[in-house]
Parts: sequence; structure tokens; C-alpha cells
Amino acid sequence: MILIADGGSTKCDWILMDSTGEKIFKTRTKGLNPAVFPEIVLEQRIEENPDLREVKDKVERVHFFGAGCGTEKPSKLLAGIIANFFTNADDVMVKEDMVAAVYAATTEPGIVCILGTGSNSCYFDGENIHQAVASLGYILMDEASGNYFGKRLIRDYYYKRMPPELAVKFEEKFDLSSDEIKKNIYQKENPNTYLASFAEFIFANERNGYFYKLVHEGLTDFVHSRVLCYPECRTVPVHFIGTIAYFSEDIIRAVLQPYGIEVGNIVRRPIDALVEHYRKNVLTA
Repeated sequence: MILIADGGSTKCDWILMDSTGEKIFKTRTKGLNPAVFPEIVLEQRIEENPDLREVKDKVERVHFFGAGCGTEKPSKLLAGIIANFFTNADDVMVKEDMVAAVYAATTEPGIVCILGTGSNSCYFDGENIHQAVASLGYILMDEASGNYFGKRLIRDYYYKRMPPELAVKFEEKFDLSSDEIKKNIYQKENPNTYLASFAEFIFANERNGYFYKLVHEGLTDFVHSRVLCYPECRTVPVHFIGTIAYFSEDIIRAVLQPYGIEVGNIVRRPIDALVEHYRKNVLTA
């Protein structure tokens, strides 16, 4: 049996398949970003899932694609944790989430963008992934991501830039006391996930001028920083992966239109497309 996973900082989706590609189960754990979470948290989040515990001695292969797995040290850490948990797995592979995003989006050359808790992009030439800019995470980068929009909402609320009727709804949904916010950002673990939790406010409410402007500015920032840096962006499609992208398709098209850039596939959850990639290209190989 092979277990494939697509993980971010907020959540991680797992799918177990048999050798023919038949899906046995799908389950979810909390986020498993090894560049953000300490080893003990990563271990606990895997161990507390009952579905994974039930098959831990039966899984033969584990292929994990995740945020924070693009450099050697964190990817080795997570690979060791997975190998220690799935003791009979003789094939444990950990790769960055950009690889899964490419598999989910295309088999042809294109720009592939992730817009989730964090954000990133790459150019796929049909065989290899190329990144023009290294990701430095949620404090310095991550334009148009969940944590980017979370920060924007909190700042707009405190600077009274948010429309009053929305500010009332925002107060009803979240604890916006300065002490609570500072505690979560500066004292607790996972500040990026905490900030990203505020972004759902944008997409859970009816679209209006304020939300449109907010998302448009974030996506414009992302395109300038993470799409136009690839000379190929005007000759190949630009694909988008993640919930932020899924709910912002019309704004993505509006932002890209002046540049004559073709919008490719927009995939909300890459794990499902990843399954098809494995059925066609891995399990039949």
C-alpha cells in the first residue's frame, strides 16, 4: 500500500491506495510544516490520527509533499519522523509542496502558483521545476496568502479602514483584543496559521468593494513578485493551486488580463489530482 500526503501549515491531507490505485481511505491531520513546527509537534500530529495508527504497520510506501520541505534539513527531519512511525515502509519520500502543485496542475510547461496559508510559485519546463525567487516565509513574503490577508484584515480593523458594518461582523467572529492577538503572534506556536485563520472572513461573506479591493491588491502584489519574475509567463499558462485561488478566480483573471497572461488550471485541493497522477504515472510504471 502507498500513502500519499499533501501538507501545509494549516492541514495535511492523506490518501491510502493499494497497488492498483484503488483508494482505501482519505484522512486529514493538522499541518505538518517542518520549517515551522518543532519535532515533537510533528510527531504528535501524525500519531493522534486514528486512521494512520490503524495502518501504520501495513503501509509500504509514503510519499509526502509539503510546505517547508524545500530544503534539506526540515525535509530530512520529517522523513525521519515518518519512517519511525510507519516502521514497515521501505520507501519514504519527502518533497516540497511545489512538486505536488505541478503534478496537480499540468504535465506541460507552465507557471504553477500556490495560494494557501502561504504562497509560492515556480516554472515547470515539462520535466523540471525552476524557482526564480526562494521563499522566505510568512514574515517577509507570502503575498496573497491566507496569512497575508489575515494581517491585512487585522491592520485594517485597527486602523479603522474596514467598513463599520464589516468591523462589527469581524468582532463577532474573532477575539480582536490586542492582548489576544499579540499572544498568538508573539508567544504561541504557529503564528502563520493563526493569521491565516482570519482570511476565511473574506470568503465567508458576500463579495463587496472592500473585499474585492483587498484581494485585488494582494493578487497584484503576488503577480508582480511571483509571476512576472518568469520570462516564460507570457508564453505558457499560469496555473493556481489552493483555496485562496479557487475563491478568487475572477480577480486572478482581472489582474492577469492587462499582461496578456493565460490563466491555466485552478485547483482547490491538489491531493485529488495527485491521486490521478499516481494512478497514471507511478503505480503503472
